[in-house]
Amino acid sequence: MPREQDLLPGRADPLPLAGVHHVHGRPLRGDFPGMETADLGLGCFWGAERRFWQLPGVFTTAAGYAGGSTPNPTYEEVCSGRTGHAEVVRVVYDPEQIDFATLLKVFWESHDPTQGMRQGNDLGTQYRSVLYCHTQAQYEAALASRQAYQQQLQLAGYPPVTTEVAYPAPAFFHAEDCHQQYLAKNPNGYCGLAGTGVSCPI
Repeated sequence: MPREQDLLPGRADPLPLAGVHHVHGRPLRGDFPGMETADLGLGCFWGAERRFWQLPGVFTTAAGYAGGSTPNPTYEEVCSGRTGHAEVVRVVYDPEQIDFATLLKVFWESHDPTQGMRQGNDLGTQYRSVLYCHTQAQYEAALASRQAYQQQLQLAGYPPVTTEVAYPAPAFFHAEDCHQQYLAKNPNGYCGLAGTGVSCPI
C-alpha cells in the first residue's frame, strides 16, 4: 500500500457519469429504498461487474474505487498504485429476491482470494480481494464465509486467504463512464476473472 506522503491528492468533485446502467437503464447511483448494497473487489472490475449484474435479484451495479485515501480518483491514478484503492463493484440488490449469502458464494468462486496484491496476471494494489460491507449482518456473514472458504481452499492446497473484510464500508467513488458495464459495451473486451474451482460451502 502507498505511504501517506506518496498518495495522490485527487479532486473534490466526482468524475462525470451518465448515471444509467448500459444493460438495463437503471440508475448507477442514488437512494435505493428497500435495497441493500455491498462493494466487492475481486480483481479487474470489468468482468466482476458482469458476473453480478447477471444475477436475478441484483437491481443495479457500478464499477468504482474504494479502500484508499485519494478522493474521486481516475483510473490512471488508481493504476499508479498511489491511491490505495481497489477496483470494486457496487452491487445493489433486493434482499427479498437474492440473499447476501448467494452474493458471497459468487464472490468467492469467481476469483482466487489467496493472491494478495494481484489477480492472475493483473498485478497491483488495485487488484486485491476485498469485501466492504454496509451492515453488521453482512459483515458477520462475510467473516464466516471467509473462514469456511479458507478451510476448503487449504484442503485443496491453497495458501491462506488474503481478502480484506471491512465494516463500515469505506468511501466508494464511481469509475469513469467508459468502465461502467465495460463488457456489455465491449463484448470482446478483456476479462481476467478466474476462480480456483473450489466450491464455497455456503
